[in-house]
Amino acid sequence: MKRFLQKYQLSHYGFHFFFLVLALSIFGVLVIKSATDGSVDEGIYLKQIMGIGVGIGVMVIVSLIDYHIWLKGFVLIYLLNLVLLVATLFLGKEVGGATRWIVLPVVGQIQPSEFSKLAIVLFFAALFARFKDVISSPVTILISGACAAVPLILILKQPDLSTTIVCFLVIASMLFLAGINYKWILGAFGVVAAGAGAMIYFVFNPEHFPFPDYQLNRILSWIYPDQYPGLVYQQLNSVMAIGSGMLRGKGLNTTTFESVKNGNFLSEAQTDFIFAIIGEELGFVGSCAVIILLAVLIYCCFMAARRAKDTAGKLIAGGIGALLAFQSFVNIGVATFLLPNTGIPLPFVSYGVSSVLSSFIAVGLVLNVGLQRRAS
Repeated sequence: MKRFLQKYQLSHYGFHFFFLVLALSIFGVLVIKSATDGSVDEGIYLKQIMGIGVGIGVMVIVSLIDYHIWLKGFVLIYLLNLVLLVATLFLGKEVGGATRWIVLPVVGQIQPSEFSKLAIVLFFAALFARFKDVISSPVTILISGACAAVPLILILKQPDLSTTIVCFLVIASMLFLAGINYKWILGAFGVVAAGAGAMIYFVFNPEHFPFPDYQLNRILSWIYPDQYPGLVYQQLNSVMAIGSGMLRGKGLNTTTFESVKNGNFLSEAQTDFIFAIIGEELGFVGSCAVIILLAVLIYCCFMAARRAKDTAGKLIAGGIGALLAFQSFVNIGVATFLLPNTGIPLPFVSYGVSSVLSSFIAVGLVLNVGLQRRAS
């Protein structure tokens, strides 16, 4: 172990990452405790604290392991990811109409799709690094598309459309970082435009919508909130909560009768709508603080990618930066009614041990990318 650690210097360690994720985690615990006080979920903040403690330890360990070791087993990581996703479909626990959780011996209940995001980043970092000289060739694009399709379809079947979209965007971002030809990028914009056109068509012709009705209803309720009050009330209450917090908020653990949280107008406030609680109880100042912390963390990931010593390191750090960025944007976008309602956690802040652990592991990988650049 001593010989293993000798190639690293303490002064090269990215302690700023540590302080950023710790600050976000503390924010999360305080708001989760406030969001669940007096509810059936009261006390789950203790589980979150345990998850953070384990997560910090795992992050430190991962940060000291050469990321090239993970990349050597990229095929095994990919296959294990598929096994977990398939097992979730057949053996998973159904909650709220979705089968996203599985119970493992000793480990307990986990959400495989959270760790699938990391597996996807590692796999495609290794794949794109190996094919970096022919990254724009049709064969490479075809292989990449086929490899991406399998886990994305399995996640979509849970169903978890938001995670599927986020993973797709992360892979696309990594392709861009790998130096794909601009013609493919223009083609991707064409596909996005076609998808937007198809979505508009389905809005006006819902009988042809290829996905479950509830997904279409979420889109329709976002576009026509007055016509779907029963479906959009959650987001409207979220916006009301954020607005009512004004500049400094009503204070953590507020007992005021006017509180949207205390009126039980927000379900899953500790997870998907955690930002609404932040806005109501910590106000504009608290909301901006969380957004700034996330933005700085994401920026640091991209800076680590820019300074990485090789393509694989650049893709790992850049992929994780993109993952954190897209997750944050979707979560906050849903809470502020900028996007249709879909469930995805706010990194390091939302309740969820699987989410917390995967986020800490992700930052551990970025830390090692920074360490390897100056390793002896």
